[in-house]
Amino acid sequence: MQSPSQSVLLVVLALPFLAAAIAPLVYRLAGERVAYFGAAVAAVAFGLIGTQYGTEGVVSIPWIPSLDVSLALYVDGLSLLLGFVVSGIGILIFTYSGGYMHDEPGKAKFYTTLLVFMGAMLGVAFAADLLALFVFWELTSVSSFILIGHYQDDPDSQYAARKAMVITVAGGLFLLIAFLLLHTVSADVMGTATFRLAGEGSMIENAGAMREGLRSAGLFVPVLALLAVGAAAKSAQVPLHIWLPNAMEAPTPVSAFLHSATMVKAGVYLIGRFRPLLGSTEWELLFAGLGLLTMTVGAMLAIKADDIKELLAYSTASHLGLIVAGFGIQYKYGAETGAFHILNHALFKAALFLVAGIVAHEAGSRLLSELGGLWRDLPITAAVAVVAALGMAGLPPFNGFYSKELLFEATFHAAEHAGGLWWLLPVVAVFGSIFTFLYSIKFLSLFFGDRPDALEHVHSPPLPMLAPPVILATLAGVIGLGGIGGTLGIHFWPLEAFINRVLESAGASKPHFGYYLPTSLTPAAGMSAITVGVGAVAYPYYDRLAAVVDRLASIKPLSPNWYYDGIMNWLDRTGVVAERLHTGRIRTYASWLMLGVAALTIGGYVAAGVVLPALSSITLAAPIVIVLGVAVVAALAVTSAPSHVAGVLTLSILGFMVAIFYILANAPDLALTQLVIETLVLVLFLLVLNKLPAFYGDLKRRQILTDSIVSGVVGVTVFLTVLVSTAATPGKPIYTYFLERGGVPTEHGQWLLEWGGGSNIVNVILVDFRAFDTMGEISVVAMAALSIITMIAMRQRGETQ
Repeated sequence: MQSPSQSVLLVVLALPFLAAAIAPLVYRLAGERVAYFGAAVAAVAFGLIGTQYGTEGVVSIPWIPSLDVSLALYVDGLSLLLGFVVSGIGILIFTYSGGYMHDEPGKAKFYTTLLVFMGAMLGVAFAADLLALFVFWELTSVSSFILIGHYQDDPDSQYAARKAMVITVAGGLFLLIAFLLLHTVSADVMGTATFRLAGEGSMIENAGAMREGLRSAGLFVPVLALLAVGAAAKSAQVPLHIWLPNAMEAPTPVSAFLHSATMVKAGVYLIGRFRPLLGSTEWELLFAGLGLLTMTVGAMLAIKADDIKELLAYSTASHLGLIVAGFGIQYKYGAETGAFHILNHALFKAALFLVAGIVAHEAGSRLLSELGGLWRDLPITAAVAVVAALGMAGLPPFNGFYSKELLFEATFHAAEHAGGLWWLLPVVAVFGSIFTFLYSIKFLSLFFGDRPDALEHVHSPPLPMLAPPVILATLAGVIGLGGIGGTLGIHFWPLEAFINRVLESAGASKPHFGYYLPTSLTPAAGMSAITVGVGAVAYPYYDRLAAVVDRLASIKPLSPNWYYDGIMNWLDRTGVVAERLHTGRIRTYASWLMLGVAALTIGGYVAAGVVLPALSSITLAAPIVIVLGVAVVAALAVTSAPSHVAGVLTLSILGFMVAIFYILANAPDLALTQLVIETLVLVLFLLVLNKLPAFYGDLKRRQILTDSIVSGVVGVTVFLTVLVSTAATPGKPIYTYFLERGGVPTEHGQWLLEWGGGSNIVNVILVDFRAFDTMGEISVVAMAALSIITMIAMRQRGETQ
């Protein structure tokens, strides 16, 4: 099979982030049409990903060579599936947003963050290195936090954003520990520690040896549990599902993109990716049980919801449980269930969220109790809802039926193979599916039945809002019709061939995927018949069932929200957090941040057994001692300066002493650079100081003591770091390398990759050899400038602390 293109994959990964960087400018130039700019970016990404179909392998760019960490991108069926879902649905969501976000605030921030999120999800899809995967994984949490909290002044939005952030980021920390344990074990198994997850020389390629290594170290179950927590937090599995319903406070495009089609798929994608590596009896017991439990609990909670977005949120958790259960089952049809339902669920659930947005946008309500008979006002939307909702219900011949049928097949064969308590799997699968049938039919009551008298005239949605759900429903319908064709022997070959590639990636032993309507009474067909039959009989009692579930959910010990809210309220009330940390003062935040960094640094030195170098060999000439003495005196004088101007002028003495030190150390070029920078910074400070008061005022003794302790701890940490980092004496001074490589070689081509190409060695070092360090210094100056601007703005609002 052909190798993937490195340049194409890098463009796919970089394009959304570059687009996000210029999205505010595009918004200023094009206004609300920035939505179609985002759609175009997603379309280009989708097309580029399409060019990689038929390829497989890893492309790698060194990132941290000393740790053998690289930006490794891997193309196979599973990564292509997620990549197509993210970029393809991204096209439709951006287009839909062009109509939906017309009167919404913060559009520049919204589209910027949505592009960043899309880029992060593409990174998750194609990352083949565990560290790169973790970086993109956490970036999805950060960007979703901003999107969920889009309505910044709404307390419910703030609560939802914080809950999603706490749960998903905490789950990410569990995942990081699992990754580090895998990296440690890989050193014993493969001879060299690696973070490479997939591809040549990876953990998955050595899956058998990795499993044995984990078991011999007693780490197999801990790694499996840590992985499960990380995936469950992101994919809203019980009991970590509680953030998903609250996240519906976000605008509908966010709900459709993040919380039905993409971000929540990250967890199930991770389970599918690790399935070949950690697949085992323990794996099957954990993920099959967790998935079916979530499928059932989510479906039961959905029937008590009156808000249509809340119903769809619980439904999403339920269907994610179905996918997790599929990837969990190691016997026949398990991988098929997970892979096929990722696609089916993305299509029908994204369509339903967009339908919910149209209903709320045009009818002015999201409550089932206030809506009904909307098919007369919204006939096309109603048709979309029928196709998508019946797919969600698992009715033939709609697309969701086939992947649910595969789940029934998988659970039945697993139980038949293992026996005993494993027969609970098909029983629970049918029980949860009955509730899925109920809430799916209830969703359709929006469009059928009597129209409430209080409901005013409902307008038709604009084309940008209508076209995306129509496209999604059409695709879902085509997949559903493919099952009819399969029954007639007319197979949907492109889809089936693609799913076969996904199955190979997920570790299916004999991938041979095909789907069709059953033509005889198989166990799975019987389970489907029971689901539909019992659901139809129970539907007239829907309200009674909803009341029972609501009463059960209101029992506090049974509700994970009760535990979450209790813990967070306790943290808010406790003096350590509320009084000592969350004071709203920059001084407090800066102090705790610096103390935390210092504690981690010194703790790292102690854990690593770092030995400080002996100081007896240090000899200083008299001029250097005098210069350093003046610098120390100047530093002490800054603390007692009577005004800002005096403090800055005194501080500049310290900078000039550093320049003199460079001269005495035979580095006049560095001295000149230091003098120029010091003079420039001094001028900038003096220009800023006229915007500030002469002095803040008298400080309390407690503040003086606290500042002294913080500065002392930070100073000692920096001092120790300098000693440790400069303890080694290389045999050949590093400046010889700079001198040899800094100029222009006698013979060279068009590009100078190994040479500086300059005549001023200081300039070459700054912009070539130490380019990232220089960029970091520029970033520090920029952040300091932003901090000063922030403090000035706060001062103008009357904040003085």
